[in-house]
Amino acid sequence: MIERFYTIRFKRHTAQRFKQFSKRVGKTYSHTLEAVMDFFEWHGFVPSDRMDQSFLQEILKNQKLTQTAIKRTEASIAIIRDIEITQTKPTNAILEALLQQKVKQEIPKMEQRPSKQEPPIEITVPKIRYERLMDKMGMLKKESHYVVENITMVKPSFGKPYLRLDITEGELENYKRTLQNL
Repeated sequence: MIERFYTIRFKRHTAQRFKQFSKRVGKTYSHTLEAVMDFFEWHGFVPSDRMDQSFLQEILKNQKLTQTAIKRTEASIAIIRDIEITQTKPTNAILEALLQQKVKQEIPKMEQRPSKQEPPIEITVPKIRYERLMDKMGMLKKESHYVVENITMVKPSFGKPYLRLDITEGELENYKRTLQNL
């Protein structure tokens, strides 16, 4: 259906002002004028009334709507708390009581030993074995330090960050062999 145009007469200054306003607001002059009229009708403003009274009425109306929404939200919260108190907490308490009874039944009672204090046992290791163990530990520390130094953090554009080991395959095999020989 083709809409027909109708001519309205405006003062030149008003028409120029409307054209500038229309460029910012709407696609066509008709769309802009309809948007302005819809705004006034929706909010109940009448251009001839004082705007401050209309705005005050609009603010009061919005306040009432906001207070109603807050009351509804508070009522929902109260319902959820009531459900938690009357249903969830008693159920959890019953389950905890059952589990605690089961744990108490399964724990064997420890026999009390006589309170005799035995002297601590000293273990002596031959000096040669001690020195070999210290050498192995030093070598293991050195190799572990080398491996840790050659680890870099990679943060790709997509996906999770990960660690990359920058050593040759032979060095990795040598490190594995060292760990197996300990």
